[in-house]
Amino acid sequence: MITPTARKEFVALLGPAGVLDRPEDLMLYEYDGSVDRGRPELVVFPRSTEETAAVVRIAGRHGIPVVARGAGTGLSGGSIPLRGGVVVAFTRMNRILETDAESECAVVEAGVANLDVTTAADPSGYFFAPDPSSQRACTIGGNVAENASGAHTLAYGVTANHVLGLEAVLPDGAAVATGGKEPDLPGYDLTGLLTGSEGTLGLITTITLKLMHKPEMVKTLLAIYNSPEDAGRTVSEITARAITPVALEMMDGVMLRMAEEATHAGYPMDAAAILLIELEGLRETVEEQAEQVRQITLACGAREVRVARSAQERELLWKGRKNAFGAVGRVSPTFMVQDGVVPRTKIASTLRFIHQVSEKYGLTISNIFHAGDGNLHPLILFNARREGELEKARAAAAEILRYCIEAGGTLSGEHGVGMEKRELMPVMFSADTLEMTARVMALFDPQGLFNPGKILPAPAAA
Repeated sequence: MITPTARKEFVALLGPAGVLDRPEDLMLYEYDGSVDRGRPELVVFPRSTEETAAVVRIAGRHGIPVVARGAGTGLSGGSIPLRGGVVVAFTRMNRILETDAESECAVVEAGVANLDVTTAADPSGYFFAPDPSSQRACTIGGNVAENASGAHTLAYGVTANHVLGLEAVLPDGAAVATGGKEPDLPGYDLTGLLTGSEGTLGLITTITLKLMHKPEMVKTLLAIYNSPEDAGRTVSEITARAITPVALEMMDGVMLRMAEEATHAGYPMDAAAILLIELEGLRETVEEQAEQVRQITLACGAREVRVARSAQERELLWKGRKNAFGAVGRVSPTFMVQDGVVPRTKIASTLRFIHQVSEKYGLTISNIFHAGDGNLHPLILFNARREGELEKARAAAAEILRYCIEAGGTLSGEHGVGMEKRELMPVMFSADTLEMTARVMALFDPQGLFNPGKILPAPAAA
């Protein structure tokens, strides 16, 4: 419970406009892109690292839980204040402080939208590689906290591969700087430790990001299949030929029809699956690989292969993929997005298992995923207003994630653990590993005030 004294201290620090406490305002901060809910007692809006540190010190003195929030687009409950307390929203910290083409990096505040970094770097011939589907809205601070990725992870890696340095506020209110523009600095990799820590070790306020050169040529192909298994075989065959596309995305028939109806991207409504394949690099290499990929897809059963003939056609194909999650809302009032990973060779068998789970629980499950690295996103459609459907959706999700782990994969590729997957952590990690993780968290946060109830299963997360 936040006392009147603590509230006055927050208002004195940030001003009345920097603090929200009316119920109708707090309702907007009780959810993210997952299915869970938790209402904060207060929302504050710092404008700098110094103000963020002052907020944390006030919270620490009064024993108030602290949860960081970017745009609220997360899919595992990471920004949900499970135990009330104060939400630190980084909406006002949205400045791009520097774009340094010579050093191939940018320095941004936590509230900067992902796509804005590429927009700022574009005139210099650079871009920021991690591209979550929500990149127009999601913030860099949230991307770093969750170690997000996106469609181009196959070639470029996840967010951690593009973070050079951080400024963060620790649970004791100390503001620290890790890493920097210089690569491979000596000492412990604290930047790597904080990246992906989901707000449990520190509040990330400023980030130094690695920028990439724009490629000479980009070519996007759409392969159309009458069988999801044929699409899955194609993925394995492309990688077996030592071809690494920058993106290799798959949608099943259920998903592509929802996306096409919403975006009119040009996907065939009668297909059972599609692969969206993107190649980039030197012109000669891309042209040669595009022909090889076309031959591979046809040999694996593709009924048709289309090549985008212009930047506009390419953007339209990607519009369907980037807006797919939003398209589901036109069909189902609620849905749960999962984030399991399996070896590429297990994609086809995993899709068959997901279909079995769908039939078992009587729920529609559509599939859209980063096929190149086996990161699946089964979308479980349900109506939360119908008694028992949320519970069925949770049970179906748990079965799918357990299968992914048993197949040699993981329970999360890019969405984080949050509160959604924490009870499955013992399926993947030993008791000793979880205990060590708890000790690291306690070392940073002895009071357990930073994003409590996340990552570790109860009672370890208590």
